[in-house]
Formats: sequence, structure tokens, C-alpha cells
Amino acid sequence: MNAITEVRRAVPRMAWWAICVCLSVMVVYPLYIMVSQSSKPVGEATRNPPTLFPHALSADNFKALSNTGQVGIWTHISNSVIVSIGATLLTVALATLAGYSFAKLRFRGSGLLFFIILATFMIPFQAIITPLFSILHGLGLSNTLLGLTLVYTTFQLPFGVFLMRNSFAALPASIEEAALIDGCGFFSAMSRVMLPVAIPGVISTALFTFFTSWNEFFAALILVTDETKFTLPVTLTVLASNQMGTLNWGVMQAGVAVTAIPCIVLYLLLQRYYVSGLVAGAVK
Repeated sequence: MNAITEVRRAVPRMAWWAICVCLSVMVVYPLYIMVSQSSKPVGEATRNPPTLFPHALSADNFKALSNTGQVGIWTHISNSVIVSIGATLLTVALATLAGYSFAKLRFRGSGLLFFIILATFMIPFQAIITPLFSILHGLGLSNTLLGLTLVYTTFQLPFGVFLMRNSFAALPASIEEAALIDGCGFFSAMSRVMLPVAIPGVISTALFTFFTSWNEFFAALILVTDETKFTLPVTLTVLASNQMGTLNWGVMQAGVAVTAIPCIVLYLLLQRYYVSGLVAGAVK
């Protein structure tokens, strides 16, 4: 009986580990293909059928990647960095102020306004790309990195406000009351006392905004037409084809690796804040 009981207890555990291993393989295998293809020589990278392991390591694909386009890949990388960091800073600043207001500073119509902000989640981006293009053109911001940054900020704000509102709402009211009693104003209490405690929500908002802006393709393709201002995802659509129009898998995977590395590094460094920030306010 003891043996049967042990087997019954072990089966669910083994099934759980089997599911975890399968999911891990599904996630890791595409990353392995990306690294493997990008590190193969040009001839082996384009071989059909492809080889599973590189027979020789080569940096030719990354060298070809650096000479892509009129201005080189580093200009496109810097464009992505500028747009992503700019959108992240703006979104975090605005979402923090709005989230604190909705969570701690109740005012007439705050619930309705918060509902309207959340309702913007239901608006597909593709449906309003034409009005956005017209607005940017009227403001003189069409075909500029600043205009693209503002567009990204606009579409990341609803989720950022939602995260920061939950983060501040999960904090005990006694913390804010103690700061107000000690002579802090509302803004000072938020910036000096509440914000350091809600840092997981800030980091989650920043990471989500950065990842989305870094990998966004459609808006950058439509709103920016000058090749010198292309972001990295747009560049990836043109760097993989050679003069004959065939797909250069090695160069394409090298570009994918350059795109993925910053996201992977940031997530590994800040994952504990990211997870805790996403579940902030769930129990409350």
C-alpha cells in the first residue's frame, strides 16, 4: 500500500515536470535556432535543408548586418533606443502621476475617467492609424522620432495607468497618512514615501513599455518613411533580402539576435520586480 501511495503522489509531480520541460523546450528551441543560424558561415546558413548545429562558427552575418542600408545598422539601433527610452520615460512619469491620483486622490468622476482610460484597450491601433498620421502631419511631427515616441507613449499609457493605480492602491493608507502628518504635501508624499515602495509597479510599467516600443513594427512602418530614421524592426524587413530577392537566413537571424538580446538581458535582471509589479493589487 505504501508503494502504491508513493506512486500516486509521484505521478502528478512527474506530469507537472514533464509539462514544464515541454514548455521550456518550446521557448528555448527558437532561441537556439536564432543563435545557431546567426553564427554559421554564409554558405551553411543558406543551406537547404538546414543543419541543426553549426559546423564552424563565423561572425560574417553580423559583419554583413553592420553594413546594411544607407547608414548602417547602428543608426537604426540608436533610433530604436531613442524612441523606446523616450516612450518609457514619458509613460512612467505620466502613469505614475495618474495612477497615484486614481488610487489615493479621489475626485468627482474619477471612476468614470478611469473606466474610459481602460476602455481604450478595446480600440485597435490599425483602426486609427490614418487619423494619427494626419494629426502628426498637422503638428509638424510626421516622419520624426519625436512623433513616433509620442504615439508609443499614447498607446502604452492605459496599461501603465492601470498598473500604477493597482500598485498605489495596494499600499496601506497609513503610509501616506504618516507622511502627511510629518508635513509632506501630496506630491512630496507620493515621490518620497509612496513611490519607493511602489517601485515594482514602476519597473513593470517601464519594462512593458520598453519591450513593446522596441519591438513595435506597424506604426514605425507607416509613420516613418525616411530610411535614416527607421527603427530596428522596420530594418529587419529589408536586411534579409539580397539583390536576387532571396531570403538570407543568416543575416536575418543575426538581426533578430541583436533585437532580442537587450530584452532578454533586461528581463533577466529585473524579472522579480516585473512579476511582483504585475500582481500588485491582485489580493486587494
